[in-house]
Amino acid sequence: MTNSNEKWLEAYHDPVASLYTFTQCLTLSDIQADGDWKLIVADLGTGSYDMKLKVYKNTTLMSEHTIIDLPTGVVTFYMDTLEPRTPAIAVASGPFIYVYKNLRPYFKFTLPPLDIHPMEEDLWNQARDDQVNIYSMREILEGLRQDGCSLTVRSLRLLQLEPTMVENFVNLHKNSPLKKQTVITCLGTMKKSVADEDAISCLVLGTESKSVYILDPEAFTVLATMDLPSIPVFLSVNGLFDVDYRIVVSCRNGCIYTLKRGSKDVQRHMIELNSQPVGMERINKNIYVGCMDESLHCFTSKGKKLWTVKLPASITTIEVIDYKPRSFCAVLVALSNKEVHIYKEKFLVDIIKMEDVVTGLRFGRFGREDGTLVMTTKRGGLYVKILKRTAKFEERDFCAGPPAAQNVKLNVPRKTKLFVDQTQRERENGIMMHRTFQRDLAVMRLKVLREYVKVLDNSLNPISSDPAEPLKLTAHVQGIGPTFKFTIKLQNTSLSQSSSNLLIAFDYDERLYEFRKRLIQVPVLVPGLTYDFETFIDCLNDKGVSDTVKVYVLKQNQSVPIITGVVSMPVSESMVVV
Repeated sequence: MTNSNEKWLEAYHDPVASLYTFTQCLTLSDIQADGDWKLIVADLGTGSYDMKLKVYKNTTLMSEHTIIDLPTGVVTFYMDTLEPRTPAIAVASGPFIYVYKNLRPYFKFTLPPLDIHPMEEDLWNQARDDQVNIYSMREILEGLRQDGCSLTVRSLRLLQLEPTMVENFVNLHKNSPLKKQTVITCLGTMKKSVADEDAISCLVLGTESKSVYILDPEAFTVLATMDLPSIPVFLSVNGLFDVDYRIVVSCRNGCIYTLKRGSKDVQRHMIELNSQPVGMERINKNIYVGCMDESLHCFTSKGKKLWTVKLPASITTIEVIDYKPRSFCAVLVALSNKEVHIYKEKFLVDIIKMEDVVTGLRFGRFGREDGTLVMTTKRGGLYVKILKRTAKFEERDFCAGPPAAQNVKLNVPRKTKLFVDQTQRERENGIMMHRTFQRDLAVMRLKVLREYVKVLDNSLNPISSDPAEPLKLTAHVQGIGPTFKFTIKLQNTSLSQSSSNLLIAFDYDERLYEFRKRLIQVPVLVPGLTYDFETFIDCLNDKGVSDTVKVYVLKQNQSVPIITGVVSMPVSESMVVV
């Protein structure tokens, strides 16, 4: 691994640490109140099992706890005022938040259940009492789903089963109470009443049910609930719950919303993105958003776009550098080309080159060092770098300024008499010239449209315009003569509809050419596949003359061809006089 500069110290690297995690599942905290900050990782394991909460002290695995479901976020927060000031760890997993205190399980919070559709609940009650036909019940549930109703996991699973398995499934689950549960998509913290670093904090979480909850850190009750137009995926919290706060939420519909204390209208504070967000961070009053279209955007808190930077590869994750000893704030952007770019405002100030694609970033205090960058990679590696105290980030280190030619004064020629006369003519006859141009443009458009209609009526295009027979025709000629190989490629461009009862015919000058197959019968065309049909042509002329050959794709019992291809035949080699 090579660095582009000498601003970082290589503290530790383990390319086979077997960590499958992301930025939201990494955090740094002094969980034992001894001044030695630990790395807390919510490991996704294989994605199906072996999910664990891991705590690293320096580079040693200090503690490990099993997690039942996939983790979606991990944070540390202070939930009481007891001494010593040890924070608790909150892990979001499925519909639960698991709270660990002193590295021991302390509390499990469950999201409040959602309301069940009355008709769905009535159907399962009837199924429990054997008062409804199971297959009729399935049809009604399918109708509810198609109407946009939100169903429970049990009903959705029922709709996925084969008809032969429905009865056993209903008999197995009909006596269990019907519940509708959502899952947590993102997790954050908010100071409750004081802005101190070790002050009591509330948990802020977004759910798949398009809601944001704020939880009390002591009783773990819901203090506030806010609804969103879409599912939240990234959170940025600022302020105090008891005073005033703002929550910037990036949602799955490609929009960013701002939630304020006491405000119900989120549409008024909305930012629309050109692509889906893959990361969002906030520095002071500016919002930095990385999108799937390989771009990094910066907005004000009121939604005004400040700038956009185009990146050389797609973004995997972003993180904020807040190095207080040097008052340095910047944005880390991990890319799929194995690089990590550092942007101070819109200027690229550093590039870190890695051996693998970085999927998780966390900057902060680790151990007893303030400026530590922790990175996890796609193959499960763990890398730790320390920012040098002598490192300097210049705003234009890697940003090329305007080209030198931009400051060179152009040698503009003097205006000639012809130019002056032409300008005077345009001023005097501007209305007439514009009308003449518009008339000629309208005449040209009319001619183009007439020719286009003629092509459609006679099927003279190689792509079918008939929605019932979506076909594409390509023809090639091979050989130097007097015998040529004629290849026709036919493709059904439909997604699900097959084509049948088709014929391929040829129109040519019989005095010049002779086809060995004048009519080709086409089998059933499966959607998406390309079929090749071949025949041979013999050139009968010895004068070095060539002509065009028309290829028709015909449908039985139809007089007009579906598509037509015109092929220009080459001159036969044997007819060329040397």
